[in-house]
Amino acid sequence: MSDIIKKTILAGLGILSLSREKAEEITKDLIKRGELAKTEEAKFIKDLMEKSRLEVEKKIEKIVEKTLTKLDIPTRKELNVLKEKVNKLTKQSKQTQKSSSDVGRPGII
Repeated sequence: MSDIIKKTILAGLGILSLSREKAEEITKDLIKRGELAKTEEAKFIKDLMEKSRLEVEKKIEKIVEKTLTKLDIPTRKELNVLKEKVNKLTKQSKQTQKSSSDVGRPGII
């Protein structure tokens, strides 16, 4: 695995662990100020963590995409587009070959 990818993943994990601590700190502060019920603590932390996780995933995806672009490695989407083009051209080629092999046969116009 590339060093850049390893560092990106480790950074993402570090951000998540810091976010958990920060989420708990924020939640305790909100409870202390009476802005959040103690019974809502677990759900609130869970919601904060999910939002944080999604943001980290988006950032990691962008970094990986940039890295792939720099390394000139095609994305899955680009590979799928090429695959579709190859399939289309293969189908056209087979039809052309069939049509040209039918020419000159008796009874085929």
